[in-house]
Amino acid sequence: MSEGHPNTPKQQEQVTDGGWFPYPPSRPARLIPPIALAYIGDAVYEVAVRQYLLSKANMRPNHLHRSATGLVSAKAQSRILTTIEAALTEEERDIVRQGRNAKSGSVPKNADVLEYRHATAFECLIGYLYSSGHHDRMIELIGLGIEHAEQQSPSPTKK
Repeated sequence: MSEGHPNTPKQQEQVTDGGWFPYPPSRPARLIPPIALAYIGDAVYEVAVRQYLLSKANMRPNHLHRSATGLVSAKAQSRILTTIEAALTEEERDIVRQGRNAKSGSVPKNADVLEYRHATAFECLIGYLYSSGHHDRMIELIGLGIEHAEQQSPSPTKK
């Protein structure tokens, strides 16, 4: 194996210290700007949603995108944050505040400013948990959010 591949238990352990791949963050998660945490949090959450959708029985390919959009939109992420907020620790609430107050420079056409800021705060929290190696907590909160979102919206497979 090449030097860059984790082939010893110590190297494999290091892969998960800040993420799933052998590219640790350049600094501790607490020092990463909120928008950068939201950037990675968005991607991690998208993977979680896709994996969740693939776990469902009889999910037809033409429904995957529509179902994913219903869970990853700014509106959905804003609702998820509202749902999980009571379960957050003080440290997590602080990360959410920083994410909500971060200036991203633009707001997508299909989201209002408040929803977008809350979605960014949610993504920031997921990015922080991912980057700091708190994967069990990240998975727990994503699971709570997806469960709530699925209860609130009709499944496209039932239409």
